[in-house]
Amino acid sequence: MNTIHNLIDGRWLDGERSLPVTDKYTLEICAQLHCASAAQAAEAVRVAQESFRSRRLSPSERAQVLERAAALLEQRGAELVEAMQREAGFPEADAQGELRRCLQTFQLAAQEGLRITGEVIPLASAQGQEGRIGFTRRVPLGVVCAITPFNSPLNTVAHKVAPALAAGNTVVLKPSPHVPTPANLMAQALLDAGLPAGHIAVVHGGAEVVDALLEQEAVRFYAFTGSTEVGKAILRKTGLRRTQMELGSIAFTLLDAGIDTRRVLPKVVGAAYRKAGQVCTSIQVLLVHESLLDTVSAELAARVAALPCGDPRDPRTIVGPMISEAAAAGLQTRIEAALDAGARLLAGGGRQRAVLAPALLAGVPERAELRCREMFGPVMSIVPFASVEQACALVNATPYGLASGYFTNDLDHVFEAMERLDVGGLHINETSSSRVDLMPYGGVKDSGFGHEGPRYAVMEMTEQRLVTLRSSRN
Repeated sequence: MNTIHNLIDGRWLDGERSLPVTDKYTLEICAQLHCASAAQAAEAVRVAQESFRSRRLSPSERAQVLERAAALLEQRGAELVEAMQREAGFPEADAQGELRRCLQTFQLAAQEGLRITGEVIPLASAQGQEGRIGFTRRVPLGVVCAITPFNSPLNTVAHKVAPALAAGNTVVLKPSPHVPTPANLMAQALLDAGLPAGHIAVVHGGAEVVDALLEQEAVRFYAFTGSTEVGKAILRKTGLRRTQMELGSIAFTLLDAGIDTRRVLPKVVGAAYRKAGQVCTSIQVLLVHESLLDTVSAELAARVAALPCGDPRDPRTIVGPMISEAAAAGLQTRIEAALDAGARLLAGGGRQRAVLAPALLAGVPERAELRCREMFGPVMSIVPFASVEQACALVNATPYGLASGYFTNDLDHVFEAMERLDVGGLHINETSSSRVDLMPYGGVKDSGFGHEGPRYAVMEMTEQRLVTLRSSRN
């Protein structure tokens, strides 16, 4: 059986205890995960801080390491895909997409690390400041702690690790215990690419390891992706230290009157059910103009019912298992509660172990959990609207604000949505789940703050330093 270790100072180490890692489809134990002790978490941070102080790499050296690491990850792609199929339950298309985007994120970060600049301050334009100039530099913060989720075990890790290294920081990574292997493979690729051993550490475990990392004052920046509840708990402990929080969401996509449903609905299905709906921007609520309601409901019901689900190793599978049988059972219970409250099941909803057949519902009451809590699974509810104003009010009524999609042919409606929707990203004629890795990505309200995207993350993970110069003749 595979054994998964912690990485500290270039050495793969046992932890103080072990946890089983399961194959998400068979539910069989496929590996034993060594969880770091509090002392090991502290040591990882200490080594990272010392490495930051003693082994500064130039921007070109950092870029070369990231580019070589990307090439190594591509060469080892089959191993990464297999790990994600096993530990995350991703069908091959989802795993390949995750790998492809990770490579792009590394390459973008390498490029952005070469473009870190400040600005010139025109001090001489101020009265009495003749003979004086000023400029700013962006400098790395030091130790960055990255805490990453199960649903994007390679690319979300890359979005935190690669920009942090490109900016000149060192990294202590705490990946999800559900899907630990991709993070270890990434760290090994970085070491093999020439990254100094102390610049990257991986410590495994659950909340107790996060707590130990939060106690380390040497950490200058925490980058977290996960639930709003955990994000709030982290913020209570970080004090004045800087953070980036990518938190919960109820993602909406709007379908306006007059759109071409034949073109749009395949995108909707993909955005709702890829990765078994376990994406922060997966469509949970589809707002449909009342003139399209019957057509969209019938067409979507047929498409969703036809989605192959089950074994992620079967090349025909589109929707694999959820992260655990408990998660699938919990979502099934919420679907049943909505049905008891008057909702109608248009497709799916059955469950076999951790596989929940993609579910489509209509008539879900506004106060049902399917509409007012993040579900993070393969379920979508169709809700009609009569006006753009009403649709925007439904989106804004939730405590979240990560991303929304809006399909429309009406430019006036675009401008109205731009003004009204309180979200971090609005995608016109794309779904809420539309993301390109170079764009700024982040939310508002309970969806968090700060941005991913290599250029924007590099800015978050550096700080501005002012330098002024006065001529000795003045």
